[in-house]
Amino acid sequence: MTALPKVTGADMRGVMAYPPTPALPGAERVEAVDTVDLAETERMIRALIADGVDAIALNGTLGECATLTLEEWKAFADCVAETVRDVAPAFPVFVGATTLNTRDTVSRMRFLADLGITGTLLGRPMWGNMVGPVMERFYRDVAEAVPELAIVVYDNTAAFGDIIPRSVYRTLVELPQVVAVKYAGGASVGFRYHNDMAHTGTHFPLMPIETDWMPAWDMYGEELVGMAWSSTTACGPGPVLALRDALRAGRTEDARWLTERLRWAHEPFLVGQNFMEFSKYNIPLEKIRVNEAGYINVGKCRPPYTEDLVPAQHVQDTKDHILRYRQVIAEVEARFGTETVVA
Repeated sequence: MTALPKVTGADMRGVMAYPPTPALPGAERVEAVDTVDLAETERMIRALIADGVDAIALNGTLGECATLTLEEWKAFADCVAETVRDVAPAFPVFVGATTLNTRDTVSRMRFLADLGITGTLLGRPMWGNMVGPVMERFYRDVAEAVPELAIVVYDNTAAFGDIIPRSVYRTLVELPQVVAVKYAGGASVGFRYHNDMAHTGTHFPLMPIETDWMPAWDMYGEELVGMAWSSTTACGPGPVLALRDALRAGRTEDARWLTERLRWAHEPFLVGQNFMEFSKYNIPLEKIRVNEAGYINVGKCRPPYTEDLVPAQHVQDTKDHILRYRQVIAEVEARFGTETVVA
């Protein structure tokens, strides 16, 4: 019997954290080699698990999958796998394996499967925009090639050139390897989300970002949107986990307040003002905010997407965003107690 993933779409509940890939000093140099800070990687994984996130996804855009060498990517994945085995062997972790072609992606997925990793965060080749039938074949091919590896589909309209057509969602529900979709790329809970969910139903969650989680939960309930994705957790997961707990407990007033405060904290951040402009500076702006928050020391960006070429106003807005987020952490601690908040 063919092996299947250890998790299913029904298992995807709670908060999926999206932290960066920590970098050693000098990672921004073209001649740099072995740039991954493995000690900080281990500390990061241990902290996120101890502080209560429900899953971790790595090596997406913020995780610099595009700018790690193959050797660095392997060393990072191995460190993550070893740390999870030591801390919580059943903990669901998804390591990105997006490349420019199917064969390289399959090779990376097999490497992850051999490490015992739960699954992969998987975008799609983007040198040429994929039309629906090509996208369907791609996901079928990789699922059949490495059937034991779970797949979180990475939907990012800027990174991959377009939306995932509804015809593709009909295909994804046929693949037991697909356990969630990171619903991103500037999309919010609206018509497209509603129509896509009409095809996916309860097969797996279309994960909204944490600031859209409550309206999605209100409309569809935990069975359909029981998991949200959050890169903000890399700035300290407390407020996002407090939102999770409020939603689960049916504390609507608390959930509404937490959503409002998280949205207020994000107001200065470019992602909510102009997503297409943000997508040009996604990696450095995310690493700037994570370093500014101080929960993880993620170091500098790897070339070509380095911090020195980011407009000064975008940098300042990002720092203003983190000042607000620090205030929200303090407010959440005062309202719910220190056991709910980690800074």
